Amino acid sequence: MSNKYILEMDSISKEFPGVKALNNVQFRVKKGTVHALMGENGAGKSTLMKILNGMYSPDSGVIKFKDKEIKLRSPYDAIMMGISMIHQELSPVPHMTIAENIFLGREPSIGKTGIVKDREMEEKTRKLLEDLDIRLDPRTKMKDLTIANMQMVEIAKAISYNSELIIMDEPTSAISEKEVDHLFKIIRSLKEKGVSIIFISHKLDEIFKIADEVTVLRDGEYIATEPIENITKEKLIEMMVGRELKHMFPKEEAEIGEVIFEVKNFTKKGVFYDINFKVRRGEILGIAGLMGAGRTEVVESIFGINKPDTGEVYVKGKKVRINSPADAIKNKIGLITEDRKLTGLFLPLSVRDNIIMASVDRYTKGEFIEGKKVDDACETMRKRLKIKTPSLDQIIKFLSGGNQQKVLIARWLLTYPDILILDEPTRGIDVGAKAEIHKLMVKMAQQGKAVVMISSELPEILGMSDRVIVMHEGRITGELSRGEATQDKIMMYATGLAKNI
Repeated sequence: MSNKYILEMDSISKEFPGVKALNNVQFRVKKGTVHALMGENGAGKSTLMKILNGMYSPDSGVIKFKDKEIKLRSPYDAIMMGISMIHQELSPVPHMTIAENIFLGREPSIGKTGIVKDREMEEKTRKLLEDLDIRLDPRTKMKDLTIANMQMVEIAKAISYNSELIIMDEPTSAISEKEVDHLFKIIRSLKEKGVSIIFISHKLDEIFKIADEVTVLRDGEYIATEPIENITKEKLIEMMVGRELKHMFPKEEAEIGEVIFEVKNFTKKGVFYDINFKVRRGEILGIAGLMGAGRTEVVESIFGINKPDTGEVYVKGKKVRINSPADAIKNKIGLITEDRKLTGLFLPLSVRDNIIMASVDRYTKGEFIEGKKVDDACETMRKRLKIKTPSLDQIIKFLSGGNQQKVLIARWLLTYPDILILDEPTRGIDVGAKAEIHKLMVKMAQQGKAVVMISSELPEILGMSDRVIVMHEGRITGELSRGEATQDKIMMYATGLAKNI
């Protein structure tokens, strides 16, 4: 491994209205290494990478790539210099094929006619996918792929530029453990060819498996760079949050009472079958399973987003009809969706608008919204959930992922739900924000609410659940009490190798 730096970023500063995103930050990456960039949401990681990708210009500082000072005015500049980026938020063109997405804007064509050589493009894509052992047909439309496969196509696209430095921003947030192993195999192969990788992830286990070095940012400041073998998980967390974090899963006892939520005989052919479960007052029910098991589809049907073929929902022993999310809200059910940007947030709107969205009727008098009451309610939520924002007027797309997630939770808390369903509540957010969301879940249980949590992270399922149900291919295959649940047992049920239902 060479000690020569392929990338040197020195004294990088960047300010947005009301926020100093980066203050005099340094970041150096050695050739042919995997360098992890770590920090809580809002630490400045994304801003630093957007500067490196040419999306933002720094207010001050110097960037050197392969020993030459460079100025990046656009992502195209970065790609031409040999720097590509896989973004956390996927943005495929859904009605185009895999091949068309990978070669978008650089399609092989016949002379000056502009006529695309479709067959050549498909063959190039086929070879690229085969080299990466990604088993997909180049002619498949992106809209027909799973999120995980879309992520693998994005990885293939970044590699297709033959870049010498690839930025991977949360590349494993939507893929299974098996697919993570596949990605790590690709990364190791790239390293052997001298390619450098900047790897951003909130999953500490992954960092210790794949990274050679780690740099930590906190509140827009550079904290330290360490070889991975010189650091422990506990020390890394302490560097990120600025304090010792003793309780990642702050599970406390809550009095578990009567059943207040029940789902009976839920079936949607081809998606899920015969789903039955109950949740008690004060209980946190974890729903585990591999990607594609049907967990999200079940809770979306419960909430009225999609209609099941058969099934009944009972709230406090009474059968309720839920044909839309509005019906669910009336019955005191809240749902924090899996993809906060796609199905949760209204990105062009303010923090205030996003918080009040599900309970605006409560603050309406006649035809008018009572602005003072709205401001008071939103400010109370901002303080309670420790949402970091310059003001309630801030456009939500400029908040970090963890703070966006807290805004979503604030929205549903304002509806005063008795049943709160959280689908991947801590995906893509930092350890400090995770701990805060876990504390909030415990508090809700202690207040006598029923909490349902879907999570693909087994430590989170084991750490937070009073009881766990496991799904495999659209069916519940297992149910385990807190005392019975182990990673091995859950995985046996999640893979269909065991069944106790």
